[in-house]
Amino acid sequence: MTKTTFMEKYPVFSLHVNKNETSFKNADEIVEHFKQLIQNHPIAKFIALFDHYEHTSSMQEGVIAPEIKDAKNVIFCFGKQLPNAKILAVRPRSIGICEFEDGFEINFLEVPNEQLHSVVETWAKSVVNA
Repeated sequence: MTKTTFMEKYPVFSLHVNKNETSFKNADEIVEHFKQLIQNHPIAKFIALFDHYEHTSSMQEGVIAPEIKDAKNVIFCFGKQLPNAKILAVRPRSIGICEFEDGFEINFLEVPNEQLHSVVETWAKSVVNA
């Protein structure tokens, strides 16, 4: 798991998983895995699936790097409190799954709550050797 600052401001955590390091065959299988983890969590709620690859490829001016075979976002929320209006800026959460010929990259923005950040990091790592 690596942490980078994307576009000089967004703290992004990434995990690259080679296809020989996991039993998942494609991005859709990983999506279903994450949906199950979210469903089993006591406060997380699955919201939607965004097929980023389909969306971008459907636009005449859409550009997708040739090495990307699929790209999806699993959108969910941990929100059990609504203490102020600013919390809406960091909710809901998203885990990105990008499929390449030889592997997958799992990406997510840093979660403001340290305990819940650990949960998302554990979910991402669960793809390895699954």
